Amino acid sequence: MDESLRNAARKGNVSDLYTLIQRNGNVLRRLDEVEFIDTPLHIAASEGCMRFAMEMFNLKPSFARKLNQQGLSPLHLAVEKGHKEMALRLLEIDTDLTRVKGKNGETPLHYISKDGDHDGLLDRFLEACPESILDVTTQNRTALHIAVENERHDVLRILTGMLMKKDYRREVVNWKDEDGNTALHLAASKNQPQMLQLLLNCMADKHATNQAGLTALDVAQQHNNKGCITILLGCLIPLVSNIKYKLEKQIVKHVTKASSLIFHDIDNISGEDRSALLVILGLLLAGTYQASLSPPGGVWQCGNSSKKLGRSVMDPSEFLLFFIPTYIVFIVTFFLTLAMLKPFPSGFRTAIQVLLAFLAVCFDQSISFITPTSLALAVHIFSTIVFMLMVFMCITYQVSKFSVSIVGCWMLPFYFSGGDVIQVLLLHFLYDEFWKGTILVVGYSLLFTVYAIVDAHGHDDDQNPINIIMYPIVLIGWWLFFHLCRFCMKQRTSGL
Repeated sequence: MDESLRNAARKGNVSDLYTLIQRNGNVLRRLDEVEFIDTPLHIAASEGCMRFAMEMFNLKPSFARKLNQQGLSPLHLAVEKGHKEMALRLLEIDTDLTRVKGKNGETPLHYISKDGDHDGLLDRFLEACPESILDVTTQNRTALHIAVENERHDVLRILTGMLMKKDYRREVVNWKDEDGNTALHLAASKNQPQMLQLLLNCMADKHATNQAGLTALDVAQQHNNKGCITILLGCLIPLVSNIKYKLEKQIVKHVTKASSLIFHDIDNISGEDRSALLVILGLLLAGTYQASLSPPGGVWQCGNSSKKLGRSVMDPSEFLLFFIPTYIVFIVTFFLTLAMLKPFPSGFRTAIQVLLAFLAVCFDQSISFITPTSLALAVHIFSTIVFMLMVFMCITYQVSKFSVSIVGCWMLPFYFSGGDVIQVLLLHFLYDEFWKGTILVVGYSLLFTVYAIVDAHGHDDDQNPINIIMYPIVLIGWWLFFHLCRFCMKQRTSGL
């Protein structure tokens, strides 16, 4: 490069730039013909000369994507030198600049992940180009790998926070580098319990293995990182933790296989075919729901000493032949419909899934109302088992945990001893976010309280008010107790 042009770029002197152009109209063309070179835009970005850089970008937009001899673009240099306004201005003109790969395949986002989030630049990059988090280096590492490798907790918190809103979060958080390591493996090796927890909250798979066949727990145990070991085991009692971990690993293995039979290639369905399938699934839901409202033969309409009003007139054996196929069709159709909604916008999809969850609750209640008295317990146990089997397969396909939790809370029996504990354990298994889970538990408790009060009033029972509110108090108490235990565990591991 001409030394005069270099000095003009370094000083940010636009007048000198045009003086040089007047002398030689091809002064910039020669630079454009060289594949790897420090252009005036590179120098201006490195020095933070905003006006000169914008003038150069206007004259030669191609310079913004060109790499210098060190394999860096102008945006790389602006980020590296800490020129925030320069970086944001370049990004404002062309958001795809954040995906330009330089040396080692690293993008400007990777540079931020390595050096730390100074002046809130990371949020602006992700806002401008969310897909940049999908880019990987020549070592097949994502921004999450780089943040963990460099122990940038602030960066990882922002990255996982953004991924929580995206459908591809499981894909990114479980991405494997050239050695087969996920970001979770690196966090375990670096003894970073807080980063480990962030990744687990973002649906990181703690059973994933690297090329050596090691899980994140194996890596943590190799390095004797006690804090990470405790979090990955999920319990402070070693024997219980190991049994739980091995059992969970086997469940995930078999559930994933079963889930693939139902949801195989569902992502490859075209928009037109998906719409047609949603119509068919909607008809199946409507048909089975209507069957629960109007069972064959109807229901008992008048008082009878041996029959209860509203129960199906069918014999118990005949009712089972009707109930089992109907329930299986409804629940399978229900979860297939939830899975088919994946391409829809996140907020809209969640709203539809919650509405479908309440539809499933109404279907279960309808079946319960018409079930002959002698079959009530057996039918409830059957429906709970079928639901739990579908839940396991559903979880592997990223269906809204909130909608699954709504149905699960309602369908699990609360009237026998220990039912409340089972409900809370299910919530912890499905939905461990404290505040959202608390809203669900409190809402369900209030609903049960209203139901108990109305039921007692309708039967003119002199029921003790304490008995009516006992179940909600116990349910909320168990929920808070389990989270208190989890909080104490986190505090203990953070001190290790």
